[in-house]
Amino acid sequence: MPPMRTRFAPSPTGALHVGGVRTALFCQLMARHSEGSFVLRIEDTDRKRSEERFTEGILESMRWLALDWDEGPHFQSQRTPLYRDAIEKLVASGAAYRCTCTAEELQTHREAAKAAGTRISYSRHCRPGVGPGPVEGKPASLRIAVPLEGEVVFYDEIKGRIGFAVEEIEDFVIARSDGSPTYQLVVAVDDADMAITHVVRGDDHVNNTPKQILIYRALGLEPPKFAHLPMVLGADKGRLSKRHGAASVLEYRELGYYPDALVNFLARLGWSHGDQELFTRAELVEKFAIDDVNPSAGVFNAEKLDWVNAQYLRARTPEELAGDLREFARREENRELRGDEAWQSRMVETLRERASTLKGLLDSARYYLDEDLIFEEAAVKKLLVPEAAPLLDALIARLEALPTWDAPGLEETFRAVAEERDQKLGKLAQPVRVAVTGGKQSPGIFDVLEVIGRDWSLARLRTGVEMCGARSDPG
Repeated sequence: MPPMRTRFAPSPTGALHVGGVRTALFCQLMARHSEGSFVLRIEDTDRKRSEERFTEGILESMRWLALDWDEGPHFQSQRTPLYRDAIEKLVASGAAYRCTCTAEELQTHREAAKAAGTRISYSRHCRPGVGPGPVEGKPASLRIAVPLEGEVVFYDEIKGRIGFAVEEIEDFVIARSDGSPTYQLVVAVDDADMAITHVVRGDDHVNNTPKQILIYRALGLEPPKFAHLPMVLGADKGRLSKRHGAASVLEYRELGYYPDALVNFLARLGWSHGDQELFTRAELVEKFAIDDVNPSAGVFNAEKLDWVNAQYLRARTPEELAGDLREFARREENRELRGDEAWQSRMVETLRERASTLKGLLDSARYYLDEDLIFEEAAVKKLLVPEAAPLLDALIARLEALPTWDAPGLEETFRAVAEERDQKLGKLAQPVRVAVTGGKQSPGIFDVLEVIGRDWSLARLRTGVEMCGARSDPG
């Protein structure tokens, strides 16, 4: 049995989306599991819509996700002689014929079929022995002479047996009148030339498969095996789109997701291995099998992706996570983080349990990193009130005298001030939280104050007193 060879063949007519990435991932996993080869092919024959920037985006997306390929990228636009040879062979064998029907004539044939209540497809007007034949001297496209009876059957690795009666398949075009080949031809020729053994793609291609099998047979070639993946749907069971989350794969990088987490999440979209949720790359290669893919559509659950990413984020050491955040801030915001690496590690350690993405982590770290605070209006109105000023003033006086600035000493000081003022600790801690972070939610306030540091903390507390709208002497 020859080594397994899979391929991923995106068109550079737009950004690479998560559905395409899942296809690429499954192709790569199949190849790696069987110690075969994974081929990347760029299907850029749509000259009007294909753009270099989309090709670069596809390659960048796959590199970011470590979906490394063994061969390619091959570009269809550079393989025209191969398609021309195939066309000549099909014409010479009688498997393809010239069609000189104009667009207007084809429309007339369709309208006649509709009026007669018959299937609307090409009437085979130009097919030798069936219709009048082509008109000499007119520009001609080339059509495959589909068998007039029988069935095209293939076994789908996910969906099982699929059959198409040939009467459902019209004599389809394989080359336009300008000589350019069509999708159906180039895909079949490329897969044959690249010795692809397994074609894995979305199930929107199921109807293309019998046409490509007919081309294989007409060229005297054995078709590959096929596996058509069910679609990825949004949470509302509609076709996945921008409203369900990021559309482009690279948007997930901008949002601070880990590539391994996104790969893990996409692998579980329609595939499972018992109850296991988290997989290393090596485990995916070891355990993935295409026949374990569910034939039903997978549902893209953004909350589940956040959960998976959070597991990867929290598995990082504080030092690793701080490094990730530095890189993210440089790339996405062109900024350097405040403090040295040890301080940054301590900072992210206080925040990691509340964050699910690097962007969320960076956003939650603003009060650590930015000297100017953004205040939540409702929090200020509720907690920075005149009666809080005496408590804050008393706390500031005690904090200014602290010999060391660390969480245990800060907690002891808070408790002493609250007890002296006959107040619950929360009555002091909550206005302090708003004064030093801008809002009501944060990690433990003593850890926060330790990381923010003495100077910034005291300055913000003094501002907090002013925001209370009243002053009082500590006593």
